[in-house]
Amino acid sequence: MSSQNFLFRSVLYMPGSKSRALEKAKTLDADALILDLEDAVSPDEKPLARDLVCEAVKAGGFGERTVIVRINGLDSEWGREDLRRACHAGPDAILVPKVSTPQDLRDIEILMEQFGAPKSTRIWAMMETPLGILNVQAIACSTKRLQGLVMGTNDLVKELEAAHTPDRTPVLASLSMCLLAARAYGLVCVDGVYNAFKDDEGLRAACEQGRDMGFDGKTLIHPAQLSVTNEVFAPSQDDLEQAQAYIDAYDAAKAKGEGVAVVNGRIVENLHVETARKLLAKAAMIAARQS
Repeated sequence: MSSQNFLFRSVLYMPGSKSRALEKAKTLDADALILDLEDAVSPDEKPLARDLVCEAVKAGGFGERTVIVRINGLDSEWGREDLRRACHAGPDAILVPKVSTPQDLRDIEILMEQFGAPKSTRIWAMMETPLGILNVQAIACSTKRLQGLVMGTNDLVKELEAAHTPDRTPVLASLSMCLLAARAYGLVCVDGVYNAFKDDEGLRAACEQGRDMGFDGKTLIHPAQLSVTNEVFAPSQDDLEQAQAYIDAYDAAKAKGEGVAVVNGRIVENLHVETARKLLAKAAMIAARQS
């Protein structure tokens, strides 16, 4: 599965212990789903959640949504069996919590081979520990199965002994480091959650910040957050018109043997056109999803 052909504007966590939630997930306007066996599930419900999630993945019916299973860590009593069952179920990806070193993912990869995971099942990594952030470059190139990085900002704030602030200054360095590594190695990178799920204004601001930083999308804790997130991480009509104007002007300039164009007083070079084409391609994927 090439990440270039999929959308990751909205990546919604769904509690694995609730069968109704898993069924509802098939109808929600989310680009990707994280069927959670870890934080969203109490210890006494984890075996049940594992059964429900793996049965749901095997049954399918999620449409074009990317389906990701978040397992418990291998250092827990549930992690190894979570991984084994997830490999047999064959989701699009398995999300590994609290990744701190490249060896963490290599160990997962070895077990996935032993457990017979389909070649198409990729690895995603939760980036939520200080050591993980410091090791992110090595983590990003640790295995060819790795497809994406997920920012675990709640855990990261806790581990840093920092505070949740509206501008997210305490975690901006960590966010940027993970984005740099993701872009360097061709990975998807999605932003952390916004906890106040009834605060649309705050969510919009957080989404706009993440979009402007370069994230592919945002992880969400409630379906009520989908509409705002999908809107912010989609190109606006103004964006699309400007992108097309850049492409047209540059093509006209190139036809005259010129290397740059000018649109509304701005220099347009090949790098701007490349960005514009990506924007139009993203809009086309969104339109195809909605049709």
